[in-house]
Parts: sequence; C-alpha cells; structure tokens
Amino acid sequence: MDLDFTAEEGEFRQRARAWLTRHVPSEPLPSLETREGFAAHRAWESELSADRWSVVSWPEEYGGQGVDIVKWLMFEEEYFAAGGPARVSQNGINLLAPTLFDFGTEEQRARVLPPMASGEVIWAQAWSEPESGSDLASLRSTARRTEGGWLISGQKTWSSRAAFADRAFGLFRSDPTVDSAKPHRGLTYLMFPLDADGVTVRPIGRLDGKPAFAELFLDDVFVPDEDVIGDPGQGWRIAMSTTGNERGLTLRSPGRFVATADRLVREWRADGDATDTALRDRVADAVIGARAYQLFTWASASRFAAGETIGAESSLNKVFWSEYDIALHETALDLLGAEGELADESNAWAEGYVFSLAGPIYAGTNEIQRDIIAERLLGLPKGRR
Repeated sequence: MDLDFTAEEGEFRQRARAWLTRHVPSEPLPSLETREGFAAHRAWESELSADRWSVVSWPEEYGGQGVDIVKWLMFEEEYFAAGGPARVSQNGINLLAPTLFDFGTEEQRARVLPPMASGEVIWAQAWSEPESGSDLASLRSTARRTEGGWLISGQKTWSSRAAFADRAFGLFRSDPTVDSAKPHRGLTYLMFPLDADGVTVRPIGRLDGKPAFAELFLDDVFVPDEDVIGDPGQGWRIAMSTTGNERGLTLRSPGRFVATADRLVREWRADGDATDTALRDRVADAVIGARAYQLFTWASASRFAAGETIGAESSLNKVFWSEYDIALHETALDLLGAEGELADESNAWAEGYVFSLAGPIYAGTNEIQRDIIAERLLGLPKGRR
C-alpha cells in the first residue's frame, strides 16, 4: 500500500474539494426518508450529475469521469468532509450498477445507468421476504414464464428506498422443480417498476416513524425479457456479486466514518468533561477505529488495483463498520447527555444512531458474516444450522 499520491491524484482531490465547497448545501437537506426530503435529495443527485460528480468512477458514456478506485476513495473522503448530503441513489449506484457492469448487456447499461446517475430514476432493493432475510436462498416469490417476459408474484419486505423510489431489483424463483436441498438454483435476477400494474407498495416506519423501508406486494407483475440481468436461473451467482459490493467498499466508504469521528472530536473539545477519562478514551477509540478502517480500505484498494479481489473478506469489512458505527454514535450520545435524546432534524447524532442499529442486520446479518469468516477465512468446520 502506497499512500504517496501522484500530482495528478492530488489535483483531482483539489478539484473535488473546490466543487464541493461551492455546491454542498449550507443547510442540511430534510431527511430523505420523507417525501419532501426524498425530492430534495433527488435534486441534489441531479446537481452532482450535471458536473459528473455523482458517479466519478463510471465510464464517461454513462455519466462518470472514468477515474480509478484511488480517486473514488479520494472523492468519498472529500464528500463527507464537506458535509455532503446522504445519497438517495445509493442502492442503484452501489449495488445494481456494479451488477450491470459485470453481468448486464450493453443495452441495459445504456438504458439504466444514465438516469440512475442523474437521480431521474431511484432504485429500491427488493431482496428480503417475510421468512427469507439472511437465508435469502429460501425466498418464495416467483417468476413465471409468459410471452415476451415474466410474471412475478409474491412479497418483499424491508425494501430500502421503496416508499418513494421508481424501480426495484431483486431475486425470484423461476424454476419450482429445483431440489429443495439446493435452493440457490433456479433463481432469476429481475428489474421492475414500482408503479406497474399489480405492484402494491406499503411503507414501513422506522423507530422514528419515517418510512425508510416498504413492503412490496406483487401480483402477476409483467417484466419484459430485457429487464432480466444475466441468464435466467443464474440469479444467485449474480446476486452474490451484488452482496460482495454491498459488504465491501462501496456501501460504507471510510470517508464517512473519518468525517463523523472528526465531528465527534469537535463535540468533545466543545462540551466534553476533561475529568471523564473513560469517555475521553472512547472518543479516542472512535478516532483510531476510523483511521484503521481507512487504512484497511486503502490496502484493499491497492489489491484491487493489482487485479485481486477480496471475496469472503468483505464479511470482515461488514462486521467491522456496522459495529463500529453503533459504538461511534453511542459515544456521541453519551457525550451529549440529555440533549442527545432530542429527536429533531438538528440532532444528526440521534438520527444517525437510529440508522446505525440496522447495520448489523442489513447486507447480511453479522451472525451470518461471522459464519462466513469462520468457515471460509479461518477454515473452521461448519456449525450446525
């Protein structure tokens, strides 16, 4: 890992910093989990896209700048340091897009990626079902062959962004004859509109009442063949590519945590009790954790640049950042005391804490990730299921 950046990389960082200084809103946008806030964040995506900052690592023909992973990480660091708004297009940009780059057709990429980059089309993630969360292969929603495409039916739940999004992507069982002992087979990866006939969207409120998720009820929803990603029946292999991106670098870049730890330090210096050495040490631990994650990510980036992949190591990444995020926000709330319990738009710590609690659950529960770490990285025998 070489952290001596080139002059070109330094110029890119300065250019990103200058643009963000001019464009990041001076006041926080309303929560993107509200209709008003969702619209405001969509407009922000459009502003980013106009100067090709929404997807800097994508090829230029799809709205990006074609930069490598080093510059992408630089942009992420500058984005969070500047206080950039949360990315309402995250599901599409960080999960669906990498899948389309790996498995999609040229026609799909040309049709789907530009409006994703601009915020014109916001995507929801339709993975989990009422009895199929971490055990995704047990899903029961179906895709049935029909002329020119597929009819999908079933129920998806905890679909992030679905309350206000335009389209969704997910897995469906397209071959009901597959041996029940091999549930990973016979699944197909599909994209579909949320305003289509047969789709019912029912918002689910978070602890704070905001509809961060939704249930999707699907009743013979027609999906044309052009919206199948990869080969029918091969959806599991494709989906594992998506979850690798989700658990790895793209979902939680280190710039987010470095900026949040820096904000925690400013809170401590402004309001901390110098005699409370235990809390002081927790603040220090937060800074150390953010820096450790940053260096780990740069090391992973070096491996990517050398043509390597991280595979099951993405599970280590996911466990670390999800549990670190909770500890970071708990430290901030303890520092703020009673003031930290105020649930209003001005208290970013409270909202951040509520969101952090979901981290060990989404993108594959941490219990499942620890099984993967034990079996695939440490070579331990499989435990009883």
